[in-house]
Amino acid sequence: MALPTYVLLGLFGLLPSFIWMSYFLQRDSHPEPRSLLAKTFLTAMIVSPIAVFLQLGFTRISVVTGSSFFATNTPNFFLWAAFVEECVKFLAVWIIVLRNPAFDEPIDAMIYMMVAGLGFAAVENILFLFGSIPNGVGVTLSIWALRSVGATLLHALSSSLIGYFLALSWFFQEHRKKLLLVGIALATLFHFSFNLFLSSTDNQLGGLSSATGLLLVMAFLVSILFVKIKTRHRMAVAQAALAASKINIIAS
Repeated sequence: MALPTYVLLGLFGLLPSFIWMSYFLQRDSHPEPRSLLAKTFLTAMIVSPIAVFLQLGFTRISVVTGSSFFATNTPNFFLWAAFVEECVKFLAVWIIVLRNPAFDEPIDAMIYMMVAGLGFAAVENILFLFGSIPNGVGVTLSIWALRSVGATLLHALSSSLIGYFLALSWFFQEHRKKLLLVGIALATLFHFSFNLFLSSTDNQLGGLSSATGLLLVMAFLVSILFVKIKTRHRMAVAQAALAASKINIIAS
């Protein structure tokens, strides 16, 4: 395959993530620093091979040991693979964002996790497109179209779910680790369910319909969680301002 073809496929793999990111970020009333968003996106792309290597390594262990736990295309595989991918996406945010001064609002957690998810999805899309070339242009375009709407949005939503619980920890610092674990567990369950529906061989149309329905439900849920965190933060700021004004009145 010629170099221009690789470049073109790489750009096509990135495009869905850029489109979804533009859509989500337009709804952010307090835009985050572009440089930090870019670093988060790129870091997620850089660390994404960790998930690939772990998947290949565990699959190899399954072949060598004969264990079915890590065997590909089984429910167990979809479960632990989803868990690994969600942890890797959080890793990108942990490296770049969590100790950055720009991380100054709870809602930022959902935004940066979403960006990390889209960065991870970009690499995954590129790899799938590279692998589909021998099957012809038609198959490649079909895979690109399905992943643009399905898998790319999946990664953004599942990561945003982790971001919501990370945002909650802003208000409950003493439960931060527990909330993070709950977020990763729920994101893994959502991710696992989506992949399990798509892998259905008995009724592929039914599986695709179920996966699409799940995405729509999760998109609605994440939009509600986004609003809830913003509202909770506004209330906390207002209460802090009220408390400060009372102290000033008493002091004067």
